[in-house]
Amino acid sequence: MRTLIIASLLLCAAAASADSGDREQLASLLNRFLAGAADDVSVHRRFWAEDLIYTSSSGQRFGKAEILRGFASGGEPVATSYRAEDIDIRLFGDTAVVAFRLVGDDRSSNKPVTNNYFNTGTFVKRDGQWRAVAWQATRIPVDTD
Repeated sequence: MRTLIIASLLLCAAAASADSGDREQLASLLNRFLAGAADDVSVHRRFWAEDLIYTSSSGQRFGKAEILRGFASGGEPVATSYRAEDIDIRLFGDTAVVAFRLVGDDRSSNKPVTNNYFNTGTFVKRDGQWRAVAWQATRIPVDTD
């Protein structure tokens, strides 16, 4: 009986350690992605799964190919930086849900603007790497009181 209890405790400790490692990997992946999201196509290639379903804050739905095409077309330089706040990571085996508040600081004009969004991403661990397979972004209205 004692051996069974010790084995159970060791298994629980190993599972908790694995969960902690996965949480750290996901948080690191998210932060690296946000640091380069505005102008680095390589972070998008790494972050998004090929079968991504992305629903933007404007109600548009598209996939990874459309995101990458946006970089190929060039466009104006981006003057927005992004960061995640209030990160909540929930693990379900090789699937994870990551919810957070995205803060975007737009410095493209003389008067900087900060926009906030609720973001929820579903990640799947494939071949040892976490990738986002679904994403939902919702703009948080500016309080006008």
